[in-house]
Amino acid sequence: MKPAPQLHQQIAADVKLGAGVKIFGFVNLYGCEIGDESKIGTFVEIQKGAKVGRRCKVSSHSFLCEGVTLEDEVFIGHNVTFTNDRFPRATRTDGSLQTDADWTCVPTLVKRGASIGSGATVLCGITIGERATVGAGSVVTKDVPAGATVAGNPARLL
Repeated sequence: MKPAPQLHQQIAADVKLGAGVKIFGFVNLYGCEIGDESKIGTFVEIQKGAKVGRRCKVSSHSFLCEGVTLEDEVFIGHNVTFTNDRFPRATRTDGSLQTDADWTCVPTLVKRGASIGSGATVLCGITIGERATVGAGSVVTKDVPAGATVAGNPARLL
């Protein structure tokens, strides 16, 4: 009998995992919190300071950067990307490499029960309201009201 295949996971010691969390293979988690009964799909990265609530589903190939908070029961579709910097640059004006001191993390909040469709990009500094829906492939540049549905680039109310 063959041994069970090993799941390649990079889960740092500083990750706080709730009870019953399911994590699939090829993930990279560090300095984050994941609430009870949440599911983290394959090829997901969740960075330090990000928080995932209880009973959330983060689908494969998604990226949750520092500053992102998902409240309870949030759905994140495949390949969803969050940002945390309004003016990203690799270097300073003098050409030297930027450091952590050269930027400020801009937080993003996804409220309870919201759903974000596959391939969406969520810019930093916004709030997606409770039970709101973001259509697949959308680029979210502004707050989304509770219960609203938005889609498009930029995302607009439907």
